Amino acid sequence: MILIINTTADTSITSDLREALAGKGATDFEIVEAAGMKISHCVGCNFCWLKTPGICSIKDDYEEILKKMITADQLWVISGTSLGFLDHKGKNIFDRIMPLVTMYLKFKGNQMRHVMRYKKNADVGLIYEGEADRAYLERWNERAALNIGTKSLGVFPAEEWKEAVLCMH
Repeated sequence: MILIINTTADTSITSDLREALAGKGATDFEIVEAAGMKISHCVGCNFCWLKTPGICSIKDDYEEILKKMITADQLWVISGTSLGFLDHKGKNIFDRIMPLVTMYLKFKGNQMRHVMRYKKNADVGLIYEGEADRAYLERWNERAALNIGTKSLGVFPAEEWKEAVLCMH
């Protein structure tokens, strides 16, 4: 299943994505328009690791998104930019993924990584609107995917959304 989370107010890109995915025969995808949703930032309380494993202590609209992430094969985040990076809404989507991993660590190669809570985690792609350093975002997305035990599907400016669709399956 492909999960697309749009944190921008621009729904034309998700409309285009929906049409393109349907045109190539994809039926197992869901688009969440999250611009109007209340998605707080991670407060670093560690409840999702210690007190309520796998469950975030912040009760907001993100809880339903997190449940969808558990079954997704691919996670695509559409975000605006601020100061050359993801804006706060897009960054909150990534920061709040922590309930999907445990507090336990292990070596993977020569790097320390979290032990995954679930056997399946979604590969991650990013589509951004606005000005940003694409090479930096690509490296950041690769690291974010590595931290949740998956791979990066790529980073695309909004005007290259058709290229992103080629990576969606």
